[in-house]
Amino acid sequence: MFMRARACHYILYEVKMRFFMLDKITGWEVGVSARGVKCVSLSEDFFDDHFPGHPVMPGVLITEAMAQLGGLLLEDTCLREYGKKIKAVLSIVDNMKFRSMAKPGDVLDIVCEITGGDEFCGRVKVKASAAERIVAQGTLVFAYLDEMDEELEKKRAELLSFWKEGIEAKNERA
Repeated sequence: MFMRARACHYILYEVKMRFFMLDKITGWEVGVSARGVKCVSLSEDFFDDHFPGHPVMPGVLITEAMAQLGGLLLEDTCLREYGKKIKAVLSIVDNMKFRSMAKPGDVLDIVCEITGGDEFCGRVKVKASAAERIVAQGTLVFAYLDEMDEELEKKRAELLSFWKEGIEAKNERA
């Protein structure tokens, strides 16, 4: 029994997310939409195996970048609309289409628009493009978890502040 409890503790609290797939948030309108950037660099670990001699960013990581931005937007929206502090967890990837490859040197422009939701779940329409060509698009559905870990919440706030640096000043000037 003790080993099972230790394993559960390890899974829930000690494993750290390895990939932060956003480099910057460039647009932020709580309850409506968000825009962000992912700069695809040849130095990223996944290019070692995907694919040797022909580096292509894996579709699952493009989806993860869109999910990170959409999840953060839904978390802030739920806090504003319902007064609930939640963690948005990706539960459904719906009708995702990959239209072109993301390669080293590309700058992915990621756009998320909220299309539905309530205090228990949310849905966002997502699109990633590079140099005017669509790379991927689809819909992501998130379930909301009420249990918050203080350390994870602190890390999330630090990342969000870093990613949104300069956006508040830009909004104040507008």
